[in-house]
Amino acid sequence: MSHLHILIVEDSEDDTFLVLRELRRGGYTLDYVRVDTPTAMHAALDRQQWDIVIADYNLPAFSAPEALKLLQSRNLDLPFIIVSGTIGEDIAVAAMKAGAHDYIIKGNLTRLVPAVERELREVLARHKRQSAERALQESEERFRQLAENINEMVFWMSDPVERKLLYASHSYENIWGRSCDRLYANFMEWIEAIHPQDRQRVQTVFFEQSLRGTYDEEYRIIRPDGSLRWIRDRGFPIRDKFGEPYRVVGIAEDISDRKQAEQQIREQAALLDVTTDAIFVQDLEYHFLFWNKGAERLYGWDAPEALGKSAAELLYESEETLPQFEDIQTKLVKEGQWQGELQQVTKDGKQIIVESRWTLVLDEVDNPKFILTVSTNITEKKQLEAQFLRTQRLESLGTLASGIAHDFNNILTPILAVAQLLSLKFPNVDENTRQLLKMLEDSSKRGAELVKQILSFSRGTEGSYTVVQIRHLLLDVAQVAQRTFPKSIETQTHIVSDLWTVCADATHLHQVLMNLCVNARDAMPNGGTLCISAENLWMDENYARMYVDARVGSYVVITIADTGTGISPEIIDRIFDPFFTTKDLGQGTGLGLSTAMGIVKRHGGFVNVYSQVGKGSRFKVYLPSSQVTETPATTDGELFHGHGELILVVDDEATICEIAKTTLESHNYRVLTASDGIETLALYAQYKGKIGVVLIDLMMPGMDGSTTILTLQRMNPQVRIIATSGLMSNWTIAQKKSLRIQEFLPKPFTARILLNILRDVLLTT
Repeated sequence: MSHLHILIVEDSEDDTFLVLRELRRGGYTLDYVRVDTPTAMHAALDRQQWDIVIADYNLPAFSAPEALKLLQSRNLDLPFIIVSGTIGEDIAVAAMKAGAHDYIIKGNLTRLVPAVERELREVLARHKRQSAERALQESEERFRQLAENINEMVFWMSDPVERKLLYASHSYENIWGRSCDRLYANFMEWIEAIHPQDRQRVQTVFFEQSLRGTYDEEYRIIRPDGSLRWIRDRGFPIRDKFGEPYRVVGIAEDISDRKQAEQQIREQAALLDVTTDAIFVQDLEYHFLFWNKGAERLYGWDAPEALGKSAAELLYESEETLPQFEDIQTKLVKEGQWQGELQQVTKDGKQIIVESRWTLVLDEVDNPKFILTVSTNITEKKQLEAQFLRTQRLESLGTLASGIAHDFNNILTPILAVAQLLSLKFPNVDENTRQLLKMLEDSSKRGAELVKQILSFSRGTEGSYTVVQIRHLLLDVAQVAQRTFPKSIETQTHIVSDLWTVCADATHLHQVLMNLCVNARDAMPNGGTLCISAENLWMDENYARMYVDARVGSYVVITIADTGTGISPEIIDRIFDPFFTTKDLGQGTGLGLSTAMGIVKRHGGFVNVYSQVGKGSRFKVYLPSSQVTETPATTDGELFHGHGELILVVDDEATICEIAKTTLESHNYRVLTASDGIETLALYAQYKGKIGVVLIDLMMPGMDGSTTILTLQRMNPQVRIIATSGLMSNWTIAQKKSLRIQEFLPKPFTARILLNILRDVLLTT
């Protein structure tokens, strides 16, 4: 049911009633006012809005044409229907031309309702069209205002086939440096401004892809002044009701600043990745937000693995090694930075020491935002520092010992002389007195011998240096040991036939060898095996880094090994200190090893010790040799390369693991490292089908190498194993078979020996 507000221009109440009755029959509810003068009609129009006007053609004081003109004068668009009993066809046509919408004869009012409905529909449609047109005009105006007041260029054109520009905002002039008028005259000027290297691509995309769908391109343009700008151009087609494109609308913006910033970021990121330092960013809860290539190389974690993880989870092995985050945070807030050394752990479990610099980065309102950290691996530096400090300590002790020795010698000289003179001056003294004088003389001689050792240790005595064949010294020392040591000690010798010579003082070297052999004897109170061996060694650059005194070159390596009680880790760093001894009172002076170390260092060499409690010790003396049968160049030329095989290196010494890894990776092998037996088994279980060879140290704390090897063989009977040890210099075939290993590699080993043995093992089936 519809409700109508009707203005009736009529002087007859009866005719008005008939019109209203007909409309009510048509289903309308009505509000109406009847007027019959212009004044009354003006008043009615002022009072409210009307849906339709129904007018009699002739009134005594008014007429339908006059009422129509009155509406038109007020710009009111209302349906106007004439209802009359006397109007002729000519008059009706004239009224329609004047603006009336319909006319109805009073005798045929059945046409009234359809006419009203038709006119109301037309008015509604007309109003909708007008509203839409106004909305479109307003929208176009808003769009134009927006387009003219933004930095981006807005344009639309006819379809790309016609290539006619319909609109371009004035930002075109600011970006391209050209006028819009020229662009309207020649749209191809836009194409001609594109950089020659980008022009063909952009032209193809724009004139082909824009017909099919959205395009988004970045390209360069050259402005009339020769400057280069980067443009991002986006657009899409507008289609008609048949789906055919008839417009292309687009927006182009100057992205030169963004491109420059991106280039700077890429350059900075490249610099961050080139550096060897680990650079990462943490939030205030110590979760990683950025992780550079240096961090990947140092810690072993790739960036996707590290991002989002916490520092405590990735870099620290236990609660004991965690830094005092609260103290660091306090200093960061107070001073903005913190610097110190941290003990951390890599992905493969290797413990490292880093020098870390933390900087607190603030946001735009000076609130803490995140922490920038730069860490440098100083593990090797700290190890070399420890060796250097130990060397300095020995040198200081040597200087002190030298001063003491000289003063002590001055004291002993008259004592010894007086003891001898008293025996001559009083030859007839009783036996008791004679024994006392003999005791005084013997003690003085023992003190003099002690002074001699002190002077030797402190480099106070220099011998004569000649070319020495070490073989003769070794055989002589072996014979002395066989004759004088207990029968429960078996002496073995293993000396290569072409042993090189050294430039040395034979007497002093003999003293070194005897001191080491005597120590070995004392370490085997219940018997055992003393092994004296010597071999030639070319020390390459990788393995020279393992020892602070080592240099690249040729060495004769003398090994004195025993199967005795061994040396505990707590005291092994002190065994070369003067006067340090573990022997009972009266059984040793504590100068034997310190004297040996002093002599070896004076010859340009160094000493390395391997020991395990309950299994024995192995002293290796490295003496530089000038006699070599192979040049380093030839040796380097014979190094074998792998084919990407995966090698598991197991050693509790971080330096050994690192050098072996560096050597193997530089010769086309892939490497995993482990520091103990448990970690070895875990890694092997994870990479069982990929690991080609396990290179494992036999002497490790906790689960030793032998136990680990047996467990690996239970996991995979075909596992190929190379055993290494610094305690044993060689293994017999029977020993290899008993442990079911493929090869034995004594420490220290050169890159050549390692690669040769690894190649031989990989070639075995």
